[in-house]
Amino acid sequence: MVEFDDIFRQKLRELFVWRRDVRRFRTDPLPDGAVDRLIETACLSPSVGLSQPWRFVIVDHPACRRAVVDDFTSCNADALNAYAGERATRYATLKLSGLEQAPGHLAVFADKESDIGHGLGRATMPETTEYSVVAAITAMWLAARAEGIGLGWVSILNPDRIHAILEVPPSWKFIAYLCIGYPEAECDRPELEQAKWEHRRSATEFTLRR
Repeated sequence: MVEFDDIFRQKLRELFVWRRDVRRFRTDPLPDGAVDRLIETACLSPSVGLSQPWRFVIVDHPACRRAVVDDFTSCNADALNAYAGERATRYATLKLSGLEQAPGHLAVFADKESDIGHGLGRATMPETTEYSVVAAITAMWLAARAEGIGLGWVSILNPDRIHAILEVPPSWKFIAYLCIGYPEAECDRPELEQAKWEHRRSATEFTLRR
């Protein structure tokens, strides 16, 4: 039986505290096998009915990367237009992706038609397929941080265009596009909090007792 002591638990909490959504990357290449190793760790995550619905696409081809950057640029312009006044001005100053600098690009999908797991646990809550993939991404994020590697989740993208760019099966639902690399700087506060876009709330604000 494996036991985890107080020292380990404190270190684990520090890992959570120092995990960041990274947008500012150094251009240093990642070590050989780093992305594959992180994917292997992600695949240790729990999944509904042991369905293992995660599907990973390592995006290396320059044309694919450029198409993703172009899609982000278009979607980000649309997002800016949804704000007005001071909030629009502040949005325009935010750096919301590291697509141009990050040495690693990884797209993550959920295979909604896979027969792995034989449908167990999904009849009443089919969305648990996607939840399982998000859990895998979280595990990858923490494992990367433990190696000093940063992850940045780019959500300002058009899922249909990402499907077309990467030519994946139609049954795969787009979940995340991740930038992977070494961060320019380490910080224990979210970048959006530093930019005064939003602040992190106490857990008590999100907790009910019945």
